[in-house]
Amino acid sequence: MKIKQKVKHKRMNRPSRRYTVNGSTYKKRFFFLGSVLLVLFLVITFRLYQVMLRDEAKYEEELATLATQTVEGPSSPRGRILDRNGKVIVDNKAVKTVYYNKDSDRGTKEEIKLAYKVSEHLSLDYDEVTDRNKREFFVAKNGNDMDDRITDVEWEKYNQRKLDSNDIYELKIERVTDEELAAFTEEDIRASYLYYLMNKGYSYDDKVIKNEGVTDEEYAYIAENNEELPGFNTKLDWERVYNYGDTFRTILGNIGTVPSEKKDEYLAKGYALNDIVGTSYLEEEYEEYLKGTKAIYRAINSHELELVSEGKRGNDIVLTIDIDLQQQLEAILNEEVIATKKQANTQYYDRSYAVIQDPNTGEILAMAGRQAVSDGNGGYKTVDCTTGIMTDPMVSGSVVKGASMLVGYNTGAITPGEYQVDECIKIAGTPQKCSWKTLGRINDIDALALSSNVYQFKTAMKVAGATYAYNQPLVINEEAFDIYRNTFKEFGLGVETEIDLPVESLGYTSNNKAPGLLLDFVMGQYDTYTAIQLSQYISTIANGGSRLQPHLLKEVHAATDDDSLGDVIYTFETNVLNTVNTKPEYLNRVKEGLYAVTHKSYGLGREYIDDSHDPSGKTGTSQSAKDTDGDHVNDTDTVSTAFVGYAPSSSPKMSITVTSPNSTWENPNNSYSTLVTRRISRRASDAYFALYP
Repeated sequence: MKIKQKVKHKRMNRPSRRYTVNGSTYKKRFFFLGSVLLVLFLVITFRLYQVMLRDEAKYEEELATLATQTVEGPSSPRGRILDRNGKVIVDNKAVKTVYYNKDSDRGTKEEIKLAYKVSEHLSLDYDEVTDRNKREFFVAKNGNDMDDRITDVEWEKYNQRKLDSNDIYELKIERVTDEELAAFTEEDIRASYLYYLMNKGYSYDDKVIKNEGVTDEEYAYIAENNEELPGFNTKLDWERVYNYGDTFRTILGNIGTVPSEKKDEYLAKGYALNDIVGTSYLEEEYEEYLKGTKAIYRAINSHELELVSEGKRGNDIVLTIDIDLQQQLEAILNEEVIATKKQANTQYYDRSYAVIQDPNTGEILAMAGRQAVSDGNGGYKTVDCTTGIMTDPMVSGSVVKGASMLVGYNTGAITPGEYQVDECIKIAGTPQKCSWKTLGRINDIDALALSSNVYQFKTAMKVAGATYAYNQPLVINEEAFDIYRNTFKEFGLGVETEIDLPVESLGYTSNNKAPGLLLDFVMGQYDTYTAIQLSQYISTIANGGSRLQPHLLKEVHAATDDDSLGDVIYTFETNVLNTVNTKPEYLNRVKEGLYAVTHKSYGLGREYIDDSHDPSGKTGTSQSAKDTDGDHVNDTDTVSTAFVGYAPSSSPKMSITVTSPNSTWENPNNSYSTLVTRRISRRASDAYFALYP
């Protein structure tokens, strides 16, 4: 008998399940979930209470802000520009303006009606209307008829994109007949010109219809009837007023709408393209301070605006310039430049520059340039070329010998008091190089007083490790160029002075390092420098070796509601760019030499500044050339002159720089040389000390 056995079959590879008979686990889970839901419900209830009740006003305000469209007003008046003594140089004046603002909802027919209506009440220069203006007006007024003047073939080409809408428009303009134009009445002519002004320029711009000579009656008519004259309105605009006429005019700079080449830059700063901004020199340099704050309006509907915040004029800037000294300096240049043109050998002379600076702060007290141009009657008049002080470099001549001498001291090529023989130098294959006359055995002080070229030549050859023999090749260590130029740069020669204006030239520097050119360099006959670089150079010597940033800004004052100056919000502190790397005794030795230039009986700088002011300085005469036939090649030899100086020598409070490019033609038949640079320096320094005794 077979006995069946019950066998348990085990399922392989499946996890076993465990069941809990006790229900407490489920209760715990439900309790936990219920607690979480309760907390979430309480949090949501609290947030709803906070949003709907406690913060209701806050969110309503934010909603209103997001739903409200704000509009900026036109550019507000700019800040004033004053001189160092508080005299207002540049101000603003209100200008009554009638303008028109286009609206995409306003059609051509409505604009034409407006043109007829408003032109009856505005006195415009209707003689300015052109044939084109009248044709455009006729096309706008007779739209359907003008469409009929386009042939089927032309419309077909338009549909085939062989002609565009501009081509079609030009065809319409051409097909306005002379008879139709001749039929224009005075009323049509006035309306056509006004219609042109209403549509001139960008569509989003306010079109200035009239802003000169707007009468009270015209202003009142537009202002009182602007609801019946949609798009037309009035405003009190502003324009710059120059209280001292053309004095310092080019450096003050200009204003205008945003220049196209700087569109992206200004848009990124939040400007509108039709905003008035500084476009040159000081107006551009200090745009950040001078710009006004625009009025902000809230748009209530498509036709009404509510003032949110009033506009405010820009901050006032105070310059370092003394406007009285500036006027005198410009008058001196005007007189001397014209007078010089009447002297012999001045055919190629046309301009001079002058800078008066405080060497202890870098403040520019006055600077001017004047150029002689034909007056059309056989004589000359002057024009302002002051910007050339920063942009018109010249071969400056011996004025740089103070820096050259310092290189000799620094390198040990010479020692203070060392004597050398002034005699002509001859390098094989080149002409002789001499001083203006043979000076014999002289020391470093007399080398500056007498402006010895040879003393500098011999010093430079020692700096360059050269062995000199008459009429033999000269081999130099080319690093000497870098040694000299590095020292010159410490004085501001060959580098940017960092004057606070948007434009500045570095001057000319060549990479040619021929031995003879090193000798030219050390006497100021190679690299070129601007007048502002020379001013920084002599000021650095005067103050004891600190190269200071020259600047025209003194202070910025917060705008006020009246003519008073507000609180000072910025002061231009004296900025030391670097100090000259030398021993004090070496720099003092150079200063002794510059003192000898103006005080020793044989010093070449006597009479450039009156002795009563205790001056020091250095003259410069350089060989230069002029392009006289317009082929961009310098073909006529000239002489350029310069002077740099300071006073009083014991404690300098002013420095002066005067340059006169091509002041004398090297006439083989007449050796006369004009003294225009000396006359300007003498008169300008006298003008300074009359104001600041």
